[in-house]
Amino acid sequence: MSEPKIAGVSWKDWVRGVEIEPSIYAASFLDLRGQLDDVLAAGARILQFDVGDGHFVEPVTIGPIVIESIAPFVHGRGGVLDCHLMVDNPERHFAQVARAGGDSVTFHVEATDDPARTAALARSHGLAVGIACNPETSVEAAASAAAAADAEVVLCMGIHPGYSGQALLPETLERAAQLRRLLPDRVFVQVDGGVKRDNVAAVRAAGVALIVAGSAVFHAERPGAAYAELAAAVA
Repeated sequence: MSEPKIAGVSWKDWVRGVEIEPSIYAASFLDLRGQLDDVLAAGARILQFDVGDGHFVEPVTIGPIVIESIAPFVHGRGGVLDCHLMVDNPERHFAQVARAGGDSVTFHVEATDDPARTAALARSHGLAVGIACNPETSVEAAASAAAAADAEVVLCMGIHPGYSGQALLPETLERAAQLRRLLPDRVFVQVDGGVKRDNVAAVRAAGVALIVAGSAVFHAERPGAAYAELAAAVA
């Protein structure tokens, strides 16, 4: 496995105003390298990597062994891996993610009763930190957890987490806008789930800087072109 990242990594070094984040969970694993190469060549910089444990969310998805296989390629192309942990006991996974080459971890407020301690442990492994909240969780609770954790990102789920391809929940735009008002300017708001060409501009207008797109990118015939269309829509 790769060596852990040095402490001090920060989202502010990665975000270029607004980022479309292709979600690897929706990619074709028969042609994963080709699809990653396509979106990175089109300008993608941050790739989201969704880990599901079969407990916090129903499906078991992908894990550190896949991070380990793709991290050298992604990093060699100037990209970073944003690891969204849809898991119980997220702290159990930090060391594995860091050793495999992940750059950041976002854990769910619903999965920890001590976000400050959890975030500190992630940083001890050289990982940047985000906080995620499910649609049923109040944005106030998410903002409070983010403040306790000194998180750089708050992920507002636009779907019920677990499965790619769901439609964006209509309340997501207002929830994201509320988060933007509650959070300090230095904290990025992220939305994941249901983003498509016809709603990406509205997501951006809600104050979202990190826009995750899975099926809208990787289910397209040309993922790189689909990424570029989304990026152009919010440029």
